[in-house]
Formats: sequence, structure tokens, C-alpha cells
Amino acid sequence: MTSIQAPAAAGEASGGTYVDTRRYLWAVGLAVPGLPLASWGLAALTGSDLWWWLTPVVIYLLIPLLDAVTGTDTANPPESAVPALEEDRYYRWLTYLYAPLQYGSFLAGAWLFVGSDSWVTRLAIAVSVGAVGGIGIANAHELGHKTERVERRLAKVVLAQSGYGHFWVEHNRGHHNRVATPEDPASSRMGESFWAFLPRTVIGSVRSAWRLEAKRLRARGKRVWSLRNDVLNAWAMTVVLFAAVVLWLGPGVIPFLVIQAVFGFCLLEVVNYVEHYGLLRRRTASGRYERCRPEHSWNSNHIVSNVFLYNLERHSDHHAHPTRRYQSLRHFEESPQLPNGYGLMIGLAYFPPLWRAVMDHRVVQHYDGDLTRANLHPAKRERLLARWG
Repeated sequence: MTSIQAPAAAGEASGGTYVDTRRYLWAVGLAVPGLPLASWGLAALTGSDLWWWLTPVVIYLLIPLLDAVTGTDTANPPESAVPALEEDRYYRWLTYLYAPLQYGSFLAGAWLFVGSDSWVTRLAIAVSVGAVGGIGIANAHELGHKTERVERRLAKVVLAQSGYGHFWVEHNRGHHNRVATPEDPASSRMGESFWAFLPRTVIGSVRSAWRLEAKRLRARGKRVWSLRNDVLNAWAMTVVLFAAVVLWLGPGVIPFLVIQAVFGFCLLEVVNYVEHYGLLRRRTASGRYERCRPEHSWNSNHIVSNVFLYNLERHSDHHAHPTRRYQSLRHFEESPQLPNGYGLMIGLAYFPPLWRAVMDHRVVQHYDGDLTRANLHPAKRERLLARWG
């Protein structure tokens, strides 16, 4: 296990050697694109079509179970070790390698889809590949925040499978500016179900991405309708990718392309729903919103799901320090904590009564009973204040 010699920094008692105990665990995430292929092998070996559902079972059942068993880890790397930790290219290569593995799974899934004569099996294949693409968006999220050109371009490539290339623009320049405010389409409101949030965030994110990119291009004196437009060139990647697959396998593959893309970006959006539910930044005396701090994102330190998602669940530190790399993200005591990792929480989000039973009282506790400080769904505002007031 590689260690980093960490000299004492301001506020640290002494220097020493820092060891990332998860260094080789981070590679486990690369197994995700192999799950649909494992389904294929196990179904062929056993003769049971139930194996085609392995990927969603792992995501929605096995990972939450492992999170419950292994628990949380609140340890942070010492700040003196962070520069060397972030320069260690091993961690970057793990994010780079996900992309070719993701596309290998995508192409194999497309081929298996058209070769199957069972629509139940076809649905399982499309959902499984869509889940790989949805988790790939967590990878694109990590890459897209970085300043190196190769990482930013690779983020667009990863997003092409789900047809969600505009996320690259909206997330970095829209969501991070407006997070935990009523103006942000990707910040869910207390009392708003996931099914009400989904169309609002999908439509709102597309609109926001287009406006942001059009504004950027006009400010530079460039044409909006051109391949310099980062929304258009990202969508163009999807068009080229899907057209190539249709030419290869025929029009029978079109349902696969649609189902896996929709499932993939819906998986992203249910994660967005979980990450900021009910949290609100206050306006300052100047009328501007206060700076985003760790208490404006729901956090989770569950070990297993964080390993699979590039520490995405340490979302509080990510929003406070967006360029910080996944291996050095920190836990903050003031961050509101989820009761489990994302696997369980997104499952709960699909069932609004269960979600409200688990999360609404946590929002109330976070704001010490004063829901006027929370981000409330306008249609439910009076009812929520009456219930919790």
C-alpha cells in the first residue's frame, strides 16, 4: 500500500506518513461495467433468465446491504497530504479506465438486445446497461470538474451514452452557482416527490444549459448555432454514437438505445433529488445568496457506495470545493447526514411516502424546527408549516 510522507501543516500537530486505506478499493468501481456481461455468462451457465437482472439487484439491494454491514468512515486525509494525494495519477487512471469499459458494456448490451427473442430479457439488458451509463455519469461528474483538457473531453464522451451531454454545461456553470436555492432545477424541495421533481429538473436543466452556453458564445462574439456550442457538440456525440449502432445492428436496436439512455439519466436525477432535498441557502443583506457551505448538501460516509461512486456521497465537501479530487474529499460534522448510502436512498425516493417518512423529519431537525429556513415545495408550503410548525 502506497504511503505519502506528509509534513505538518498549519493546525496539524505533527507530520507523518499518510496511507489511503481505500487506495485499491477504489478500483472496485471498475467492476460495474462488467455486471451486464456477468449476467450474460451466468444466464448461459445456469439457464435462468433471472440472472439478467443482476445489475439492478447489485445497485438497489446488495450495495445498500453492504453499506449497512460495513458502516461509515468519517476519517479525512490530513491537509498536508492532499497535494501529493491529488497528484497521484493512479486515481485519475481509475476514472479514465471506466470509459472504455462502459462502452464495451454498451456495445455488448446492444448486440445481446437484438439477439434476444424475450422482451423481459431485453428490458433487463437495457436497464442494466442504462445503470452502467448512469453510474458512468458519476465518473463524468468527477472528470468534468477538472481543469485538464483530456478529463473534460472524456466527461463528454462518457455522457454521450445517456444523451445527457448538456449536463457538462449545466452542472458546472448552473447547478454549482444556484445549488440549494429555489432557482436551481437540480435542487429538490421538501414536500416535492421525485416524480414531480423529475420533469422539472430534466426540462429545467436543458433550458439552463442552453441559456448559459448561448450567453457564453454571444459574449465572445461567436454564433450560438455552431459546433463551438458545448451543448450542441455534446449532443452531436450521442447522435453519431446512436447512428453508428443502428447502422451496425439495424433499427431493432432503437428501443435499447432509448431505454438505456432514459434509465441512465433518470438514475442521475434521482441522485440529484437525494443530494439537496429541502436544503436552502439564505439570502444575505445584499440580496445575494450566501456562499455554498457543507451544510447545504446531504452527506453520506458509507464505505461501499462511496467506493463505487468516486466518493460522490461526500457531496458536502464537493460543493464547497468543486475542484477537489474524489480521493481527498472530507467529512464535515456540520453536514446533514443521510441514514444510508445512495443505493438505499434512491430506492426510497421512488416511493414518496417512504421517502417522506425517512427524510422530512431530518430536514426539520437540520433547521431546528424552523421550516421557514428550508427549501419548501410551493404547493405544499402551508401544509408543511402547519404540520411541523
